[in-house]
Amino acid sequence: MPITLTPITRRNFIRGSLALGGSAWIKSHAMARQPTFDPNRVALLADTHISANPKQSYPGTKWPGTPVKEEEHEWVNMADCLTQSAREVIALNPRPANLIINGDCALSRGTEAEYKEFLRLVEPIRTAGITIHITIGNHDTREKLWKLLPFLKKEQVGIHADVLELPHVNLILLDSGRRGTMEDKQLDWLAQQLDQRKDKPALVFAHYNPLPTRGIRPIRGMKNGKALLKLIAMRKHAKAFFHGHTHEWQQSVEGSIHIIAQPPVSYYFGKGHAHGWVDMNLNETTADLELRCIDPVQKQHGEKKQISLKS
Repeated sequence: MPITLTPITRRNFIRGSLALGGSAWIKSHAMARQPTFDPNRVALLADTHISANPKQSYPGTKWPGTPVKEEEHEWVNMADCLTQSAREVIALNPRPANLIINGDCALSRGTEAEYKEFLRLVEPIRTAGITIHITIGNHDTREKLWKLLPFLKKEQVGIHADVLELPHVNLILLDSGRRGTMEDKQLDWLAQQLDQRKDKPALVFAHYNPLPTRGIRPIRGMKNGKALLKLIAMRKHAKAFFHGHTHEWQQSVEGSIHIIAQPPVSYYFGKGHAHGWVDMNLNETTADLELRCIDPVQKQHGEKKQISLKS
C-alpha cells in the first residue's frame, strides 16, 4: 500500500494554523475563495531532504570529487524550498488534485524529528485540499514515518506501491527502498497492474534512477533497473519512468521509454543548477511537464518537456 496523506478538513486546518505560527500566508489563499481542482494536473516533487532544524542549510555541491572550490559552495535551506514550492502549488488555478513526492523526504536517515518537520511543512498542501502521495527513497525510514501516521492500518504497512487512476493516465508508484532494489514480488505486481490496465497510458514512478547517470555527479542506477525498464517496455501503453535521487532535471529515452529525472526541491549537485518542482498536465495525447525553479531567474525556469501518450 502507498503512503497517502489525504486533505485536512477546514476545522482541523484552523486548529493547525493556530499551532503553526508561520502559516498565516495560507489563510488568505486557501480560505478566501473556493478553489477548483484538476484531476489531470499533478505536482511532482522529489528529494525534499527536510532536516529536523528548519533553519539548517546544506551545500549539495560538497561531495568527494566535486569540482566546486571549498569557498564557492552554495548553501540551500531545505525547509524554505519546500515552503516556497508548497505556496506555488497552492496558488495554481486550478489546483492539482494530487501531488507526488518521489522519495527522500528526509535529510539524513529518516528520523522521527525530521518527519515531524516534514509533515508540518506539507500540512498547508493538505489543508488546501490536495492529496499527497509519497514514495520511499534511500534517505527514508518507513518505520519512523509510520509512527507519525496513526491512520495507517496494519495491512498498509510494508512495501509502498500503488496505482493512481486518473482520467487519461494511470500513475504507478513503486518502492525502490533504501538500496535501489526491487524484489521479484514487486516486479510481478507491476506487470500485473500494467496488464490489467491496458485501456490507458501508464507512467511509472520510483525514487531511484534505473540506469547510471551522466550528470555532474555520476550515480549508479538500480541493481535491477534494466530488468525493470524491459518489463515496462514490453507493455506498449507504458510510456515513461520518473525518478529522483540524481538531483538533476533531465530527460532521456531508453528504447521506447522516456526517462524523466526530477529536479530536487532542496539542494542540487552542480553549482547553479536548477532545483524546484514540476507542473505536470495530462491530456489524451501528451503529458506536458514544466519546470518551476525555486529561483525564478534561473535559466531553466519554465523549461518544458513533453511525453507522447499515443499508442
